[in-house]
Amino acid sequence: MALPQTTNPSPKQNHLLAALTAADFERLAPQLELVQLALGQMLYDPGTQMRHAFFPTTSIVSLHYVTETGASAETAGVGNEGVVGIALFMGGDTTSSSAVVQTAGQAYRLDRHVLKEEFDKGGALQRLLLRYTQALMTQMAQTATCNRHHSVEQQLCRWLLLTLDRLPDRELVMTQELVASMLGVRRESVTDAAGHLQSMGYIRYRRGHIGVLDRAGLQTAACECYGVVKKELDRLLSDVN
Repeated sequence: MALPQTTNPSPKQNHLLAALTAADFERLAPQLELVQLALGQMLYDPGTQMRHAFFPTTSIVSLHYVTETGASAETAGVGNEGVVGIALFMGGDTTSSSAVVQTAGQAYRLDRHVLKEEFDKGGALQRLLLRYTQALMTQMAQTATCNRHHSVEQQLCRWLLLTLDRLPDRELVMTQELVASMLGVRRESVTDAAGHLQSMGYIRYRRGHIGVLDRAGLQTAACECYGVVKKELDRLLSDVN
């Protein structure tokens, strides 16, 4: 999905980078490289050396596991609220999951050595990254719970709401096949769920496009999982320094 790019891209479009102290940001800014991420681009493969962390601004990256049979399911999404590559500062240079671009757009790339050096200094950046890691773990745990105990329609609502929180508009370029892959369910199940949400007037679906017409209605149809994840992310962004 190609999004209109901001005329003046800035690292501070990423909430983590924007939350840094002025001194931390000024020290880190020269090391940040603006990159364009394409839909479907693989940032990490399981078990491979991770060379960079990515701070999305207008892109969204999906973290997911792929089984030996080729089936996959998303464990978390990362947009302008976070960073892709927490293993780089948590003690490892590889990960057992994949990181693939779900929504094309921009991100800022940071060399792993720079990130580790800055993290090891302690201070505000370290606290911020650790708090984000806790929020990401909450999202992963809630996703696992949601996938096990809630309906496909509720899962779809949660996923749509979290995606909307990371984008500037209410129109998503997203096929049902991709959504099904993210949720780890059959495409037919997504078709049925999307059809019901459309009949309620919450969304409009045409091939490859999902438009959200009634966000409040979508929230009423969602399970509590969206609220739990949103609350933790909001807590992350409050009083971070």
